[in-house]
Amino acid sequence: MLRVLALLCLLTAGATLRPAWAQLAHSMRLEIPSDRNEAETFDVTPLAERGVLVTIRRGSSYDYTPPTFDFQRYNIDLKLLWKAEFKQDTRFRSIMTYDTDLYTYHLFRDYDTGVFQFLRLHLDDGVIETFEGNLIDQFDVQQFKVMGSQAYVGGYRHGRPVVMAFSFFDHSTKVLPGMYVNRMEISGLEVDEAHREVNVLVHTLKRHCKFSLRTYNYDCKLLRTLDFDGVPNSLISGKLLPVNESESLLVGNYSTDCTPYSQGIYVTRIKHGGSGSAAADSASTAIQFIEFSQLQNFFNYLKPNRQQKLLARAMKKKEEGKDYKFHYRLLVHDLQPTPEGLTLVAEVYYPQYRGSNIVYGGYMRSSDRYEGYRYTHAFICGFNKQGQLLWDNCFPIKELLSKDLTEMVQVSQQGDRMVLAYPNDGEITTEVIQGSKILKETEKIKLKTNTENEKVTFSSQDNLMAWYGQHFLAFGFQKIAPSKNYTNQREVFYLNKLTYSEDAQNQPDKSTSAKVRKNGGPKQ
Repeated sequence: MLRVLALLCLLTAGATLRPAWAQLAHSMRLEIPSDRNEAETFDVTPLAERGVLVTIRRGSSYDYTPPTFDFQRYNIDLKLLWKAEFKQDTRFRSIMTYDTDLYTYHLFRDYDTGVFQFLRLHLDDGVIETFEGNLIDQFDVQQFKVMGSQAYVGGYRHGRPVVMAFSFFDHSTKVLPGMYVNRMEISGLEVDEAHREVNVLVHTLKRHCKFSLRTYNYDCKLLRTLDFDGVPNSLISGKLLPVNESESLLVGNYSTDCTPYSQGIYVTRIKHGGSGSAAADSASTAIQFIEFSQLQNFFNYLKPNRQQKLLARAMKKKEEGKDYKFHYRLLVHDLQPTPEGLTLVAEVYYPQYRGSNIVYGGYMRSSDRYEGYRYTHAFICGFNKQGQLLWDNCFPIKELLSKDLTEMVQVSQQGDRMVLAYPNDGEITTEVIQGSKILKETEKIKLKTNTENEKVTFSSQDNLMAWYGQHFLAFGFQKIAPSKNYTNQREVFYLNKLTYSEDAQNQPDKSTSAKVRKNGGPKQ
């Protein structure tokens, strides 16, 4: 009896008090009727504390009816602030969009004449402006960014990369120099508002797999070229984030054999103002490669037995002086600044095909039918401003298949905690982490309608976005019917405001209440 009392006293003494995290809860909902007989698409742009912009495009590009864009801005309580309508000229086809703090931009193109049209929507009041100009013909557009009063459009002409700048002020165009060469691809196009610079990340194809960063000023003059020659691995992609006035961090994924399959992630510091090969040599020597097996929690999406077997095979290869080849495809998010430095979020996926047999000409033939992208997990890494890895964590993704390759996992930073979430089939799966600790294991919630006596019978194109503070925004299409009568269904485009709030009451936090993962940082 005394031993039991002593054990209870020891557990009580070891417990700490921490706030209990409530479940992600329904806050409010907006429904916009959807007409199944009309060709329409919905797009949602979160505006943080300023609300949300909903863009409804009605009409088909394949008939002679001019498509219309219905812009609707709502506040954080999902109350309408203003509406604006734009009738698209039938000559133009919609290509891409880009959002800034003040404007939303749409890029249109007339494929017959090569004329491009830029639409600028003022988010404060819904005022619409359009600008037209000629870029180049036979231009396969892949990237679109805006900085100041200038748009930057990247793509390919005759298989060679091109980045052009278009001025909204005088409608003039410029070509960024040094890009139009054979066997080179654009990995990324980023604008740096703080330094008024444009960064183009490119890599060569096939042999050598060279990766370089080319920086231009606002007037399209080449400032510096940073060639990552001589590095032991092939850089696949990169994301830039300024950490102070004179330095940025470049973070991305790499492979060992010039393929799109990632072996791990890398990080390096980029000095502003450097130029030529000296800057390149400085970057290449300071680059840090972190293999997936060096991350403490990358493989936590697997069952323990599979984890152990995989890591054992990787360790055996290391002991033999060889690299264990991982075959992961990564969707890397934009870097998010933190007080310590930055957070990297990346989702791991693979294209999924289903085999089928068809009879053609009396013969049985097998074929693979593309189904979509299967997501397995996301991993999150924290870095300081010097590029040192502080921690890593893992968020398993279950049974998620998407036709389009889009960012499914959303991250809401709430103090020193992060709420991770993704949507699937009318449900939201969440997990709460603090660095490499899991504060709350994965759980699911079903999206609700506004009334208790209704039921969602069908859900599609489910999406989720981290909105502001502790709020998320879920949206997509649903069929809704009265609970006792499924014949009278209505179809809506929904927006659900969801809140992950902290309970004011404190609870004892025993050693088993928070799953602690080993401290981050690469293994030696």
